[in-house]
Amino acid sequence: MSENKKENNKNEPKFKMNSYWIYGGVILLLIGFQFFSSGDLATQSISKNEFSEVLRDNDISKIIVVNNNVAQIFIKEEAMKKSKYQKLVNSTFYRKGASLYEYNFGDLQNFENDLAKAKKETDLTFDLKNESRTSMVDTFIGFLPFIILIGVWLFFMKRMSGGGSGAGGGGQIFNIGKSKAKLFDKDTKVKTTFANVAGLEGAKEEVQEIVDFLKNPEKYTSLGGKIPKGALLVGPPGTGKTLLAKAVAGEADVPFFSLSGSDFVEMFVGVGASRVRDLFKQAAQKSPSIIFIDEIDAVGRARGKNSMTGGNDERENTLNQLLTEMDGFGTDTNVIVIAATNRADVLDSALLRAGRFDRQIYVDLPNINERKEIFEVHIKPLKLADDVKIEFLAQQTPGFSGADIANMCNEAALIAARHGKKAIHHQDFLDAVDRIVGGLEKKNKVITPKEKEVIAFHEAGHATVSWMLEHAAPLVKVTIVPRGQSLGAAWYLPAERLIVQTEQMLDEMCATLGGRAAEKVIFNKISTGALSDLEKVTKQARAMVTVYGLNEKVGNITYYDSSGNDSFVKPYSDDTAKTIDTEISSMIEAQYARAIDLLDNNKEKLTILAKLLLEKEVIFKDDLEKVFGKRPFDEVEEKVVEKVEEEIEEEVKVSPVEKDTEE
Repeated sequence: MSENKKENNKNEPKFKMNSYWIYGGVILLLIGFQFFSSGDLATQSISKNEFSEVLRDNDISKIIVVNNNVAQIFIKEEAMKKSKYQKLVNSTFYRKGASLYEYNFGDLQNFENDLAKAKKETDLTFDLKNESRTSMVDTFIGFLPFIILIGVWLFFMKRMSGGGSGAGGGGQIFNIGKSKAKLFDKDTKVKTTFANVAGLEGAKEEVQEIVDFLKNPEKYTSLGGKIPKGALLVGPPGTGKTLLAKAVAGEADVPFFSLSGSDFVEMFVGVGASRVRDLFKQAAQKSPSIIFIDEIDAVGRARGKNSMTGGNDERENTLNQLLTEMDGFGTDTNVIVIAATNRADVLDSALLRAGRFDRQIYVDLPNINERKEIFEVHIKPLKLADDVKIEFLAQQTPGFSGADIANMCNEAALIAARHGKKAIHHQDFLDAVDRIVGGLEKKNKVITPKEKEVIAFHEAGHATVSWMLEHAAPLVKVTIVPRGQSLGAAWYLPAERLIVQTEQMLDEMCATLGGRAAEKVIFNKISTGALSDLEKVTKQARAMVTVYGLNEKVGNITYYDSSGNDSFVKPYSDDTAKTIDTEISSMIEAQYARAIDLLDNNKEKLTILAKLLLEKEVIFKDDLEKVFGKRPFDEVEEKVVEKVEEEIEEEVKVSPVEKDTEE
C-alpha cells in the first residue's frame, strides 16, 4: 500500500455516524433508566413456607400487592439487623426503603383471607396495600411489533423515493413527487461535443439548429419564426441517440435537464404527473433550457391499447400531464424537449403531432463512410500496428451500429493482449468481427472426419456459387472451424445498396443455397446443416412475393402494413395464400436447381477448394483466385471505377480554364 493510501486511511473515521444510532441510544437509555432506577434488583423471590416464617416472626412492616398477583414484602428497620436479612441488605443493588422479598401468592382473595387470619391470631402489625404498576419495558415490548412495522414501512418508503440521495427531489418520502432529472449547467460542464459524434451529419444539423435557436433566438424570431417545442430522436439501439443528446448538453450554453422515461413511473398514484409538473417548472425557471427524456416509450405508449389496466392508469395520467406541459395553456416558455426512443411505432399519436414533437430525427445505422469516421474515433486510444486498414474494416462491418464498432475495437484489443502482442494488428480486428458475428471459436468440438468433409464441401459450395454470380457478394473468408452454433461459416463483402433489384436478390438466394446444392452434387445426399440457409432464403422469397411486389403472378401488390395493425388479420384470401406459397416454393427450387447446375459445371474446382479447406481449415479470397482465377465481375467494376476517376481528373484539369474564361 502506498503512503498516500495510508494517510487517507488514517484520516478516515473508523466509524461513520448514522441517524439510526441516535434512536438506538435513546431506547437503550430509557431501558437502562427503568432497569437501574427500580429498587427491585436485589428483591428475592420466596416460597410459601419462607413467607409464613417471615410473617410469623412479625418482621414485616408492610405488604404491597402489585397488579393483584405479586406481593412485595418490606421488612422493619429493626429486623434488618438479623443475620438472615443481612446478605440481601448488603447487596450492591439493594436500595434503602425497597422491598426485600417478592412473593407470588396466586389467588388474591385467598391471600388476603390468609393475611387477615394470621393478623387476628398472632396480633401482627403490618400494612396491606394494593397498587397497579406499568413497566416501561413491558410497555415497549407490547408496542414493539407496531414499532417494527412502522420502521419497515418507513425504510421501504425511503428506498422507493430515492432514499439516501440527500438534497434534491426524491431524497425523502415527502419529496417523492419531485423531479429526478439531473441538471447540467455552467457549474457542471459536459465534455462531450459534436466533435465526439462521428457521422450522423443530418441529425447533428437538426439538433445544432435547436441549440443555435436557444443561443441566438433573434436570428430566427426576426423572420417571424417560433422556437420548436421538441425533437424526437428515433433509430435502432446503439446508433448514438443518447450520445447526440450528451453532445447537445456539451454544446449548449443553457441548462440541460436529463432523465429517463422510467424515472416518471412509480407505484404511487399521481407521482408521475407530479414529477412532470415539477420538471417543467424547474425548466421554466431556468429558461431558455433543454429537457432530454431518454427511452420516452416508457411513458409515451399509445393510450387505450390495454383495457385490462382500467381507466385510471398511472402511466396514462403521466402521459396526459406531459402532453399538457408540452403544448397546453400557458406553455409559452423557451423550453425545448428532446426525446429518444427505438420504439416510435408504439408512441401515442398525440405525442407525435406538430406542436409537441415538431420534428422527428431518424438516427439510422451508419453507412460505410460514417463507419470509417466512427472507427477513427474509437481507435484513438488504441495502440495500432501499421497493417491496420480502417477502410477495409468499415467495408467488413455492414449493419454495425456505433456501439457495435466500439465493442469490436475493444474486443480486438483484448484479443491482441491475449496473444501477448505489443500492438493491435489488422488480423485482431478481423478475429473480433468473427467473434462478434459468429460467436466463440470452438476448436475442441468433436466432429467426425465424415462430418468435417460434408461441412467443407458445404462451405466450398457457398464460396463457389457466390464467386460465379455477378450480383452475389464477393467472398472474404471461409472457415470450417465451429463457431457459436454454426459448424462452419463464410464471410462476404456485401455492397451497400439503397435499392435492390430482382436479379440481385435471386443471386443472393442462389449463393445461399450453394451449400446444400454442393452436398447434393458431391454426396447425392442432403443434411440438416442448411437450416439457417433455408430460413434466410424463405424469408427473402416471402418478402419478394408479399412485401416488395417482385413476383409476376402475384403482381404489384404488397401485403405489408407499416403501421403494424394487421398482425391478427390475414390481408388476403385463401386462394391468394395458396398462390403465394406456390410462388415462394417455385422461386426457391429454381435457384436451388441453378446452384446445382453451376456446381456440376465446376465440380473439379469445387473439390479442389473443399480439399484445400480441409487442409487449412480457413481460406481467403487469394486462395479462391488461385483456384478459379480473377472474378470477371470485379474486373468490370474496376474498369468502371477507373473510368469515373479519369472523368473526374479531366474535369479538374478543365475547371481552371473555365474559371479564367469567366473572369
